[in-house]
Amino acid sequence: MNVRKGTNHAKITGNFGEGLVLYWLSKYGFECAVVDHTGIDIIARNPHTPEIMGISVKSRCRNERTEQNYITIPNDNFTKAKAACDAFGCVPYFAIVVDAGEIIRVFILSMSHLLELSPQRKLAAGWKMTGNDLRRYAGDSEIQTFEFDTRTPRWWKGPMPLVASTS
Repeated sequence: MNVRKGTNHAKITGNFGEGLVLYWLSKYGFECAVVDHTGIDIIARNPHTPEIMGISVKSRCRNERTEQNYITIPNDNFTKAKAACDAFGCVPYFAIVVDAGEIIRVFILSMSHLLELSPQRKLAAGWKMTGNDLRRYAGDSEIQTFEFDTRTPRWWKGPMPLVASTS
């Protein structure tokens, strides 16, 4: 089902992705905080390694039949993430959040590994989302991932009726 999204949906999607990654990290023992800084969105202390992670979150909501489209990450995002991480003494990471139909997938990986898998091209790097790519990511121990199956069992249909005034 193709859904018409609200006019501010891209911003809401970004906020949702940041909140979801922050929640999941905290749930699993990471000390973390949202930061309002060019290049990174979250700083997190990894309880499993000595790393302090500077995480840039990239969130996308895909329409029906575009679920396998790659995620474009402009080249300047890598420069900005590195600069912010240098300033705060942390390791650059990316979290990629994709709402694709009835599944929301999240991938968390170091910037260096992301660039190995998705090298920068002229303008951007592309995180691929085909079935083969998803299987490859699932077998890659350097990519942390979690996902949700989502369903909307009941929702409004068609345009909202006009409500008559009772006054």
